[in-house]
Amino acid sequence: MDYTNKKILVYGCGKSGIGAAALLVKKGACPFLYDENKDLDREKTASAVREKSAAYFGPENVITGELSEDLLRTIDLAVLSPGIPLDIPAVERLRKAGIQLTGEIELAYCMGQGTVYAITGTNGKTTSVTLLGEIMKAAFPEVYVVGNIGNPYTDVAAEQTASAVTVAEISSFQLETTDTFHPHASAITNITEDHLNRHHTMEEYIRVKERITEKQDASDLCVLNYEDAVLRGFGEGLKCTVCWFSSARELTDGLYYKDGGIYEAKDGKSELLFETDKIHILGRHNYENIMTAAAIALFAGVPAETVREVVYDFKGVEHRIEYVETIDGVEYYNDSKGTNPDAAIMAVNAMKGNMLLIAGGYDKQSGYGELIENFRGRVRKLVLIGVTAPKIAAAARDGGFREEDIVMCGTLDKAVEYCKAEAQSGEAVLLSPACASWDQFKSFEERGEIFKDLVRNAK
Repeated sequence: MDYTNKKILVYGCGKSGIGAAALLVKKGACPFLYDENKDLDREKTASAVREKSAAYFGPENVITGELSEDLLRTIDLAVLSPGIPLDIPAVERLRKAGIQLTGEIELAYCMGQGTVYAITGTNGKTTSVTLLGEIMKAAFPEVYVVGNIGNPYTDVAAEQTASAVTVAEISSFQLETTDTFHPHASAITNITEDHLNRHHTMEEYIRVKERITEKQDASDLCVLNYEDAVLRGFGEGLKCTVCWFSSARELTDGLYYKDGGIYEAKDGKSELLFETDKIHILGRHNYENIMTAAAIALFAGVPAETVREVVYDFKGVEHRIEYVETIDGVEYYNDSKGTNPDAAIMAVNAMKGNMLLIAGGYDKQSGYGELIENFRGRVRKLVLIGVTAPKIAAAARDGGFREEDIVMCGTLDKAVEYCKAEAQSGEAVLLSPACASWDQFKSFEERGEIFKDLVRNAK
């Protein structure tokens, strides 16, 4: 599409929307940023676009409140930010007006250059993408790490050359609005219950996740978790080559963990890739993240020795089982990125010894029974905050958790204060909420930063 002088509505004024608007300005389009919030600071938003585009973009290009029919009649295309659900009235109005809908990932992909490697999944994608990005940077001169990880793809698309390597974390929200997006290698780390408030059913959530492979062909690769029953069935029908990984069994073809080592099996032979006692990040789930990144890197032609060196040096990502401090013999860990029950289960299982678990937050309509089942003998006190506190407490009672070990604190500061007084030397305090942050915080990052500040100030 030639974007020159096209009037394009960018729906959503967050990072993704501002990045998309700036990219469109660079390409000669006439974008309008739209947000339903009438109180939005239009000049501040326009200024953010100007900073990224180095071109004029005024407050008159920022639309708030309700979209007018006159504006809708002039719009050639609408770019939806990931946070915009496709089934809300405002989006339905765009459809009825005959306006083509796309997403910011699709927009960036169409305007960018080079080779794309993309990872999705319910859990593990941020760690896998961060590690893959570090591996690629050690092997290629032009590497961009973008997407749901917090760096909008639209911020870099205009500067990419044909030799660019793009490593992208792609969420289900972003996959809803892709069309031509075609990664040379993709991966789905796992699929467990999440975002049902957005996708409504597991069937729809699974369908959207699997869209990452939609444009792949026989020359491409998809990396899949063999221990995920949904993915095992899905992989059988793919047009592209499939590379399996497993943390629970030895494979005859693919990557697997066994007895302190991660191996690559190929052509009837197994080769040791990594010794896990040399790896810094905790937990079997992190071995899966390493296998995901390594499989893509090896497919991209990165030498095994380079992959090994980067993996052994990798210290993990912020807000994912991140060590914070030891106070009076108690270790504190920030897992604010554990925004669903399965992520919290992984964090609990990665810890050594007993712990006090801080959980709760915004309700994404998840169930917590399986989470409670994984507490047995591990979680001494369940410290609850946020909107979902009563729901998690009820699941804990149903699962046989003692009433005196369920502590309703309401807010994060009170939870940390309680843990500081209650935790015993040799135990750990783990923030792994199993919920999104939006009831009390702007993001999981803000929640994690506040937790770390509260812990450090408690010394």
